[in-house]
Amino acid sequence: MSCYTALKPTEYLPRLADELVQQRLAQFGAVEICGPRWCGKSWTAAAFAESIIRIDEDATLYNDDPALALLGEQPHVIDEWQDAPAVWNLVRHSIDDSANRKGQYILTGSSAPPQQEQRHSGAGRIGRLRMSTMTLAETGESSGTVSLRGLFDGVFSPQGSHMGLQELAGIICRGGWPALQARGDAADSAPIIDEYLDALFDITLRKAGKSPLLARRIALALARNIGTSATLRTLADDAAAGEDTAPSDDTVSKYLAEFAMNYFLDELPGWDAPIRSRSRVRTKPKRYFADPSLAAALLGTAPDRLVREGQLLGVLFESLCIHDLGVYASMLPDASPQSLRYYADADGLEVDAVIELRDGRWAAFEVKLGESEQEEAAASLLRLRKKVAANPAARNPEPEFMAILVGKGAYARQRKEDGIYVIPLDTLTA
Repeated sequence: MSCYTALKPTEYLPRLADELVQQRLAQFGAVEICGPRWCGKSWTAAAFAESIIRIDEDATLYNDDPALALLGEQPHVIDEWQDAPAVWNLVRHSIDDSANRKGQYILTGSSAPPQQEQRHSGAGRIGRLRMSTMTLAETGESSGTVSLRGLFDGVFSPQGSHMGLQELAGIICRGGWPALQARGDAADSAPIIDEYLDALFDITLRKAGKSPLLARRIALALARNIGTSATLRTLADDAAAGEDTAPSDDTVSKYLAEFAMNYFLDELPGWDAPIRSRSRVRTKPKRYFADPSLAAALLGTAPDRLVREGQLLGVLFESLCIHDLGVYASMLPDASPQSLRYYADADGLEVDAVIELRDGRWAAFEVKLGESEQEEAAASLLRLRKKVAANPAARNPEPEFMAILVGKGAYARQRKEDGIYVIPLDTLTA
């Protein structure tokens, strides 16, 4: 049970990350909540705070005298701290001076500070928590009757599903932005997500010395290649947009790094069973946006059109599944920061997601829009299990479970023939 304060916003929707915030406050002198703008960081921080200062309301003041940002009853929130980067070291010193007393500050950040800023890592004093936009379990669109933690513990019972493809398409286009959850129509959300992208390209990226036009073109190239490990050359060619000269690979790489610094872009690393396998570092990461609605907005699609274009709906549904799995996996007791991965090998076998815990237990997932594709998905999962079992370097050869995540399905159930779960996404939670 989360211990909220009187500053909790009236319309606050409880988040899965609330549990982690409370844990970090009990473990560290401060906790940094970072993640994409508008994902709910400030609201979550306020829910655990006794006082708040918002740096972006007067960044000049706090850059001139950063110590002012520390004034307030604790736990004290310093919102958008990266706009006054000197605050970080002052927080660290304050924690040291108090003999590392726990739960003093909550910092929120929507981007990494300038690289030229010299700052201590904060190790041992400031715990870091990455926050995402809302999952289906948090918006209430998942019944939450199938628990990821329960699956790892061998606990499962069949559950009904209620979601159709039209509703799923609306969720993808609206996204998991907390402020959009009260809107009844995904079409009402489209202009707001467009404004979000405009602000990112025309203001944030411009301030970082990047071309807003090229940033938008590279983002569109990413949307066209969402959920793939497209090369820099592929992205550069797609971003050329009919121009005589495409941007260089180095230029594209720098823009991708800027996207990542603003929590706009996430990478899904590769996996192999042996913990020292080269595949873990040599497999190219797949790229996803911080929220599937960003890809839908960049591609200019709407729910009705998305339903008619089944292949694109399937691609964006996979993006939604990876998004939600990442949040759910982070809540597992033995999770690491990179517990969610994917598998691909030279034999052409690819499995959409693998969750590996610190103790070596793992589970594999294939994503399919409907149950009609389950046999193909099951074949890939069984092939992966066989490969891992045949690898003498694998310390934990057998998966705890394997599952097919589907967009539309009548029930969450377990297949008799191979033990693989078929789980509609609208039944899953942490």
